[in-house]
Amino acid sequence: MNVEFINPFLSSLINVLATMAQTELTPGKPKMKKDEVAQGDVSGLIGMVGPQTKGSFSITFEEGLALTIMERMLGERPDSINEDVTDMVGEITNMVTGGAKNLLGEKGYEFDMATPVVVSGPGHTITHKCDGPKLIMPFTSPDGNANIEVSFDKLA
Repeated sequence: MNVEFINPFLSSLINVLATMAQTELTPGKPKMKKDEVAQGDVSGLIGMVGPQTKGSFSITFEEGLALTIMERMLGERPDSINEDVTDMVGEITNMVTGGAKNLLGEKGYEFDMATPVVVSGPGHTITHKCDGPKLIMPFTSPDGNANIEVSFDKLA
């Protein structure tokens, strides 16, 4: 998998959460993911299609981190994952993908983004709609963990 295609998602996530929610994430070690079970409690998934490739991006938050981000962005902390939290995760997914799209556009890669889908609950699954390998990148923070997954078909 091409690091040039992955790094814009990592830097965009770190930038979005630092700017919008004053939340610092520490990246861990990326690895290939073999199953579809999410590594957290609420996930945003978005598809991307362009002339060179198609792929998808997801971000999964542990409940504690999602609630802390909600509190920092909107000033209120729900007791659990609710519709407002899932809306926020969808919006973060959009912002991160949009930031990555801008960075990739500077390198000549163009793609259109679908509307994000948000799924929550223990043991929920994420199904990437492309045939490429799935890379999972863990992030830690004092408020909980997050994971992003990126999968792209072979680049043209």
